[in-house]
Amino acid sequence: MTKNELKILPTHLGIIIDGNGRWAKMRGLSRSQGHMAGFKNLEVIVKECFYKYNIPHVSIYAFSTENWKRPKKEVDYLIKILREYLDDNFSVKYPNVKLNIMGDYTKFPEDLVIKATATIEETKNNTKFILNLGINYGGRDELLYAINNIIKKEITEVDANILENHLYTKGQPPLDFLIRTSGEQRLSNFMLWQVAYAEFYFPKVHWPAFKKKDLLEALQTYQNRDRRFGAIKE
Repeated sequence: MTKNELKILPTHLGIIIDGNGRWAKMRGLSRSQGHMAGFKNLEVIVKECFYKYNIPHVSIYAFSTENWKRPKKEVDYLIKILREYLDDNFSVKYPNVKLNIMGDYTKFPEDLVIKATATIEETKNNTKFILNLGINYGGRDELLYAINNIIKKEITEVDANILENHLYTKGQPPLDFLIRTSGEQRLSNFMLWQVAYAEFYFPKVHWPAFKKKDLLEALQTYQNRDRRFGAIKE
């Protein structure tokens, strides 16, 4: 099956980018070099999702709330890469893409906060694609964020629609398909509400080595999933 034969594509694709450090270690490189390779690959794969396959919503787990526990040198380098990723050329790299940040990015250094805020503002009217970038993000924290905002509004009875309208992905569909690279088979606190009915795919390849052909293979696999959402087919 080629890309031209793909008939069923996810509307909302999530990717947990995992394995940068292991990829680097296997090649005698530093973890920092692995993270840099991973972020360079991120741009390639995200563009492929948007402009080749026309997937309208892509969510990336780039920096979790737990990543602060890593050595300071590694955290500082990840922040440096995020600065470069959210540079002034974002709109040039990603035409017609709206940036939506999931997570409390105000915890990052002030210059990164300013850069992220400016990019969100600059892209807010783009309508074709949405990139949800999870930085300082955790699924449990997102649910608490939503609940606390609901409480502040003195809403006394909550249903699914109300909760979803207070998540970082307000107005977007739930995840259809979740890819986690490097062979690990866990969610690691990623989009716990939105992932409820997603199909999972766990390739063993580490993220920096996850190429366009691997994305095509993942999407080909998605074609054959029988998504019933709890129902049965007669």
